[in-house]
Amino acid sequence: MTQEPNLQPVQKATHISPLVYKLFYGAFAAPGIYYIFFNNDFISGAGSLGLALIFDPFDQTVKWNNRPLYQKAWLFVHVFVVMALFIYAFFIK
Repeated sequence: MTQEPNLQPVQKATHISPLVYKLFYGAFAAPGIYYIFFNNDFISGAGSLGLALIFDPFDQTVKWNNRPLYQKAWLFVHVFVVMALFIYAFFIK
């Protein structure tokens, strides 16, 4: 005997305000900066800054190719800073 799967209608994801993403971005970036400059804990700082990247602080409805150059540059610099912190913490310090 096979059971029929319990199929429910698919619900669309709700739109979250860009302000929420900016707040979460700041909520993860601020402790990262604190760990780096005041605690000299580069691993925790890099981890927190890396998690901040999950919450894109810019309008996520705009596709990557249509974004202004300063937004792309900001995100690339952020990624490179996080990578540099991990490399510094693991291999140099």
